[in-house]
Amino acid sequence: MEQGRLEQGKIAFTAVYLKGEHGYVGFIEELPGVNSHGRTLDEARDTLRKLAEVVFDEERRGAEEMIAGKDVVRENFIVPIPRAA
Repeated sequence: MEQGRLEQGKIAFTAVYLKGEHGYVGFIEELPGVNSHGRTLDEARDTLRKLAEVVFDEERRGAEEMIAGKDVVRENFIVPIPRAA
């Protein structure tokens, strides 16, 4: 990887969609506070994906500002998440 250039990673989460009277409400089990709504499932899904991208972008921007000019170690961090039976 070139200096100053980040690779784009991918991570999988669990999206849950609840059907209601006026469409769907969606949320991500592993990301508290990231939820959406839409008249259709596709609309709720698309909105949820966009909101998750914004959350990660904003968190990364804040972290970059906090560590700017500092000597840091950056590495991948893997956490196994068991599924309920």
